[in-house]
Amino acid sequence: MVLTFDGRYSEAALAIFVAMVMDILDGKVARLTKTTTLFGKEFDSLADVVSFGVAPGLLLYSYAFKDLGRIGWLAAFLFVICGALRLARFNVMTLSQDRRYFIGLPIPGAAGGVASWVFLLGEREFTRWELMVIALATYLLAFLMVSSVRYYSFKELDFARERPFGVVLLVVLAVLIIASHPALFAFLLFSTYALSGLARWLFFRRREPILAPEGKSGGDAY
Repeated sequence: MVLTFDGRYSEAALAIFVAMVMDILDGKVARLTKTTTLFGKEFDSLADVVSFGVAPGLLLYSYAFKDLGRIGWLAAFLFVICGALRLARFNVMTLSQDRRYFIGLPIPGAAGGVASWVFLLGEREFTRWELMVIALATYLLAFLMVSSVRYYSFKELDFARERPFGVVLLVVLAVLIIASHPALFAFLLFSTYALSGLARWLFFRRREPILAPEGKSGGDAY
């Protein structure tokens, strides 16, 4: 947020990516050391609201929306509110039996989408129509967070024991893309994930039963 105030938007976006890595690590450390507590769960949710709700919302407003008027500040505001609702609502719901899916776009995924836009577009002047496209994309991310659309959680993948050739090949390709075009890779990764749930809902909504939303264990932002 300080970097955003200083107008260093690309660095602010990078800080959000770093926060995502830290969020993954703190949950793993808590489970490995068996130090998960109810206090840690609630405190982690507060940290997630700031890191993946307030910080991206502030970045969006300062980077693109401050000259857009009501449509702009409402888009940034709605992103923060829907992110908070995403965490609060699923914190109090019963754990789903199917751990393969999240219900609604996870808030780190939405924050990563915002950061990838800033990282890819860089310091530039936007036309009003370009700003409107960014605002509409922000509205979409906000509504996906509080939707009932299912997203694959990747919790069932065990890379330590299973090393399928296809996965190894994808990892190698990802490393090459990251090394050559990191901003483009981040944009494609988060955009594809955000749209994957929507595409799944459109094509398979009549075939799959509706799952009860899952809760949240300490260290994992949903």
